[in-house]
Amino acid sequence: MEDAYQKYRFSAISIKKEVAARFREFSRLVSDSHTSTLETVMNFFEWNDLSPNDDLGIKNNRTNKRINAVIAILKNIEKHQTLPTKAMLDTLFQEMSQEEGREEKEEDFDFGTPEPFSRDTEMEHYRNRYEEMQQQLGNYKNRVENLLDQLTYVKGTFGKGHYKLDMDKSEFEKLKKGL
Repeated sequence: MEDAYQKYRFSAISIKKEVAARFREFSRLVSDSHTSTLETVMNFFEWNDLSPNDDLGIKNNRTNKRINAVIAILKNIEKHQTLPTKAMLDTLFQEMSQEEGREEKEEDFDFGTPEPFSRDTEMEHYRNRYEEMQQQLGNYKNRVENLLDQLTYVKGTFGKGHYKLDMDKSEFEKLKKGL
């Protein structure tokens, strides 16, 4: 480790004893050496375009602009999306409540209490759906393989070659309807 430090030139800086002790504690948390800790701190301030004297509260002009932009976006959302939707829902519910008052009470249908799915029933449902999807996938794969079997390569006279599908019109229409 001494060899690594011997190739660098060091400089001494005079700072208060209490500040030096505090920096040493901080340095142990951040990196292996005081130099890399100080570099990390300086890089942080440079990369984030900050100064140690900056107030990171509302007084920062750039932060103010960002907060104002967020507020404007939220007001726009409220004005153009939330309030019209709420007004439509209020109108709908008012009409529904007025209709209920006018109508006589119709027959009450008793649909019974729905049976909750048990875990096994739910698993069976998903298993069946999975098997159906696998079967559909297999059918699609077979159709594509049949189509590929009907393709023949035709070499072009002056340009690139192309593939030709050997299928009559009725078969093609049948294939389109099947999809």
